[in-house]
Parts: sequence; C-alpha cells; structure tokens
Amino acid sequence: MRIRLPTLLARLTVLLLLSGMGHEAAADEVGSARQSGYAHMSPATQAMQDDPSLNPATFWLLDGQVLWQDKAGPKNLSCADCHGDAATSMKGVAARYPRMVEGKLTNLDGRLNLCRTIQQQAPAFPYESKPLLSLAVYVGAQSRGMPIVVEQSPAIQDHLEAGRTAFYQRIGQLNLSCAQCHAQRAGEKLAGNLIPQGHPTGYPIYRLEWQSVGSLQRRLRNCLAGVRAEPYAFGAKELLELELFLNWRAQGMPMETPGVRP
Repeated sequence: MRIRLPTLLARLTVLLLLSGMGHEAAADEVGSARQSGYAHMSPATQAMQDDPSLNPATFWLLDGQVLWQDKAGPKNLSCADCHGDAATSMKGVAARYPRMVEGKLTNLDGRLNLCRTIQQQAPAFPYESKPLLSLAVYVGAQSRGMPIVVEQSPAIQDHLEAGRTAFYQRIGQLNLSCAQCHAQRAGEKLAGNLIPQGHPTGYPIYRLEWQSVGSLQRRLRNCLAGVRAEPYAFGAKELLELELFLNWRAQGMPMETPGVRP
C-alpha cells in the first residue's frame, strides 16, 4: 500500500521526538561515506538507469538533441551554431552549475534560457516545460560520469551560506529541516522506505512516481509541500541557493544525468 509523503513525514516527527532528537543534532553535512540514491535502488531500477534503451528519460534526451540543432528567434540561430558538437563543448558544463553568471546565481535551466533570450532572441522556455527539461537532460548527459564541481569565488560564498542555513532550518507545520532527514537519519528506514542522503547527482531525473522527467527544483518543492511549508516559485533565489549547497555536499561525486529514481 502506498503511503503519502505527508503521512511519512508526520511519522518521522514522532520518531524524532521519541528518540530524543527534537533538538538539532550535529550532522555530517558533506558525508564521510557518501552514496548516491542509485546505490539503494533495486537491480531492475538500476538497470533502467544504466541502459539507454530502458531509461525513459532517453526520449527527453533525444528531443534535446533535436532542439540543440533547432534554429530559433530572429537571428535564426541554434545552440549548435554557437557551441558546435555538444559532446565536446558541453562536456563538464552541467557539473559546474549552479554558478555565478553575470553577477547572478544561475542554474543550468537559467543558463539555457539566458542563451535562448540573449543569443537567439527567442522567448524563454517555461520552467518544467518539456523543451527546457529536454535541453537540460541533453546537456547534462554530456557530463555523465564527471565529478560535480562547485565554483570557488567570494561572490558565491553568501549564496552558499544561505543554502547551508536553509538546509538546517526547520520549516513548515511539521517543523522539519532537510538535515533531519538527509544528514541525521540518512540510511535509516521510515515506514519501510530508505531515507537517501539527498545528493543531486542525476538531475534532471525520471521519477517512476512522476512518470515523467523533472528538475531538482521540482523535487525540492515537493519536499517543501511535504513538510507543509509554502513552496518557493520555480527559479526563486532560495531554491537556487539550496541547489548550490546540495551540490557542495555532493562535490566530487559523479554525474548520473539522466538518472532514474522510484
């Protein structure tokens, strides 16, 4: 029987109280024994991610490959016109986002839309639209197997600290933080479900629960709704900063895009 996320989180609240963890405990925020959520999936789901012929996100990747060559806007330019072969020019690019772009914290979706609006002079793709997800999957796949890298610069430090604060901040009616699940209790089970460490190695991912590809921000908004907090809008500074901190926790881990998760 499927148990809804709010019910699971409510049970977690009770478990925290019963175990004496109602206060903030020290957490290994980087993770001395880091594991991707892939490590805890069933062999069948792992095989689905590993084999492009089985991975449902391959349909998005192929759409992104077409969009890479698609000319748009009054300049009649494609991504390929500027960047050439994505297998070469985009290698390692997705592994470096979010990062500062023209003085503003930007994730991969935002960077793709900047190219679209500035270089192609075409309308931006809406968040979570199939074209934007498809391009993000295609570009992200060029970094598959490469380590996640977090930009080191004074300009990004305030955003990183804000993301760290958000990770430990209790929020919502259930009064839970990201750290209570994904740092303090990672690897334990809640109602039979293993709690992952929350490393964003495979985004955009295909979730069997969604029956679709989705971004990391979609997953973060799901979590916010699950603890009964008001989700930030897609593209909000708060979500970008949390993305940045999650990548900092995962730096050095290999990219899996496009990942598959239950």
